[in-house]
Amino acid sequence: MTDLHHHGDAELGPGLVDLAVNVRADAPPPWLRAVLHESIDAVAAYPDPGPARTAVAAAHGRPVDEVLLTAGAAEAFVLIARAVRPRLAAVVHPSFTEPEAALRAAGHPVVRVGLRAEDGWRLDPAAVPEEADLVVLGNPTNPTSVLHPAADVAALARPGRVLVVDEAFADTVPGEPESLAARRDVPGLLVVRSLTKTWGLAGLRVGYALADAALVARLAAAQPHWPVSTPALATLTACTTPAARAEAEAAARDLDRWRAALVAGLPPSVVLEGRPRSSFVLLRVPDGARVRALLRDRGWAVRRGDTFPGLGPDHLRVAVRPPEVSAAFTAALADVLPPAPLPEEVP
Repeated sequence: MTDLHHHGDAELGPGLVDLAVNVRADAPPPWLRAVLHESIDAVAAYPDPGPARTAVAAAHGRPVDEVLLTAGAAEAFVLIARAVRPRLAAVVHPSFTEPEAALRAAGHPVVRVGLRAEDGWRLDPAAVPEEADLVVLGNPTNPTSVLHPAADVAALARPGRVLVVDEAFADTVPGEPESLAARRDVPGLLVVRSLTKTWGLAGLRVGYALADAALVARLAAAQPHWPVSTPALATLTACTTPAARAEAEAAARDLDRWRAALVAGLPPSVVLEGRPRSSFVLLRVPDGARVRALLRDRGWAVRRGDTFPGLGPDHLRVAVRPPEVSAAFTAALADVLPPAPLPEEVP
């Protein structure tokens, strides 16, 4: 049985270079750290989500009652499992495993819709069962880094169906061209977003969901009081300003260049899966479990792929880092790969 609760942080250890976790930075930028420090003065009072909710709504051009603030994207998936009672949930894989884990923990029937390597791991809307009244997928998808066309994702919507799109990595793509976050015309659409990846905030637990007001109200009714802390609320407000969004856009453009450098340096025997567009790439290497262990011995932590449904032990997810880090990594990878087989002799 696939371990749906295995995540990249489990790969880390003392002295290892972290290519296993998809957070862009080791720490928030200085101006955001200042926001966090200043917010401590207000923690004696209960959190007031109003300003942050208003800021998120304005950033996506939506009414305030269509915004739900959450303690990270993971909480949103638990709330969905609590508040939505699907007859059949369909989860598109390979993808982030927490949505399926939350649905199964709540006792909901789940069917997996597998994307295929030979199709470039691209979404085929026709593969999703018509009878599914809850559909979950990521865009860009973790771990394949594939960005699905917004039209294909929106084509999954149906009357009576909740369509959950995990956009935790949407802001790693310049211009967010396929995001549905501002769409109010797609029935049953629920978009989940996170500040973790771009701003280096995994430990703060901060995110939000966007949906029609009635669905937001259903999710909120399943949420405890004061779920998002005062520092997290301050961060949400700060990270949705025009200046912060411009900084995130610049970071996404940097990631494009850094990813190209990583891909260009891959050894010939390594297969790059799909067309990566986010802050990580999915690789297939020969004898993957051994290669991952040898990389670890040399100081490199990468994310194993076999805990994602649809992937196997030869798959490795590798975070995009600055070119000098990627160059050192690809050199180490070349050193630990099995030797290429000799060509057969022609009689």
